[in-house]
This record gives sequence, C-alpha cells and structure tokens, in this order.
Amino acid sequence: MVKLSRRLLCTVLLGASLGLAPLATPANAVTGGSPVPAARYRWLGAVGSPIFFVRPAGQFCGGVLTAPDRLLTAGHCVSMFRTVPGVLRVTFGRDDLTDRGGETVTVKSVRMHPKYRETSFKDETVSHHDLAVLTLARRVNRPAAPLGAAGAARTGEIAGWGFTSENDLFNTRLRAARVPLPGDAACRRAYGDSFDPSDMLCAGSPKADSCQFDSGGPLIANGRVAALVSWGYGCGKPGYPGVYAKLDSLP
Repeated sequence: MVKLSRRLLCTVLLGASLGLAPLATPANAVTGGSPVPAARYRWLGAVGSPIFFVRPAGQFCGGVLTAPDRLLTAGHCVSMFRTVPGVLRVTFGRDDLTDRGGETVTVKSVRMHPKYRETSFKDETVSHHDLAVLTLARRVNRPAAPLGAAGAARTGEIAGWGFTSENDLFNTRLRAARVPLPGDAACRRAYGDSFDPSDMLCAGSPKADSCQFDSGGPLIANGRVAALVSWGYGCGKPGYPGVYAKLDSLP
C-alpha cells in the first residue's frame, strides 16, 4: 500500500475546514517516540487556528519561540495565512492538546523567508528555505529556544503533537524521540536533486521519524534547535529520512 504523503492529509483537512480547494500547506508528528511534558520545551508552541476544527486547539504545526513576541515555524505551515494572520493562534505549555491549560496567543503578522519556493518529489511538495516568522500579538514570558547548527552531530531529538504513525489520526500528546542524522550523502541518495544541503538536512529512520502535523517543530542537536521539520516521503519509510529546514539563514 502506498503511504500517505507527509503533507497531503493536513492539506486536505485544512482546505476542507476553510472551505477551500486543496492547497500546498501544513503537515507533519513523532513516530517511535514517547510522551514528554511540555515543560521540557517551554519555548515550543503549537501553531493552529480555531477554523481548523478537526484538531484540538486547531493545531496543525509546531514552532519555536525566538523572542518574547516571535515564533519561528515552517513556511509551508503559514504561507496561506499571510494576508489573514489574525486567524492563527500559538499555544504553549500543553502536554496534551485536549487540555485547557497553557497559554494561547494570537498572531499579528506572518513573514516568509524571502527565498521560499516549492518544487516536488514523487508528488510530495518540497519546500526550499522553509522558514517563516510569526509576530505574536503580545509578548510571552517564556525563554527563547537555543539555536545552533547541527555541526558533526550524529543524533538529534524531535518533538511534536502529531501522528505516531501514518495511520494514527488521533494522537494529541506531545511526544519526543531520538533520531539519527545520516548525513548529506544519505539524503542525496534518498531524494536526489530535491535535497539541497545548503538549506536542508535529514534525520530519522524506520524506528523514529517526524510525521503528519509535526511541521515547524524542532530538531535539536548538541542541545540547540538546529532545524525545523519540513518535508519527507512517508513517515519512517525505509530509505527516506525526514527532511528539515536549516536555521543557518533565518528570514
């Protein structure tokens, strides 16, 4: 059976909730991980909208706080909201999206990476320079995420509220997993010219990977956020690690 592409499900559901035709938007969660408390990542936010009613808290992506009123997320998560940023919300501090705790803030503006563009790989949308900055309507009293390059790290950590497998439609718990970083050569073998090492890196294996509704979430290496979940072919599919947007050139 052909596995559902990492972004297709979220695109269909979000488009349906908005009453729109399918668009190239959000998606990607943590397969092979285990539940963790949100307090472990105080800078991690769940990006969503009340109009996306198919998910608790309207969540469809993740993001990391870089300043009291700035959240960095994947560009493909929010590109369709550039003219209507006020429909977006960022929720912090929830172990489970169904909880009523935490802190929710409205988004004031969306700024895309100036070099953001899309191509394709086996019908999967490939986002280049897949970064965007959300300006929040108010400041939050939370630490900023530590940022830094992966360097020579061979393993990393991912976190998100998404699917625990491609067929899991119902997970709402924050989960984390350790993932291998196989290096640029392995990524090129998997994705060919669709993989650009100047702004992408790969992480994951059949045992642990990102998946639907994890986009924009962190890849942590050497104790710092080195990249954000961007795209990939399937979730935990042998030979196809997840692809992440490097933070080397922030928008």
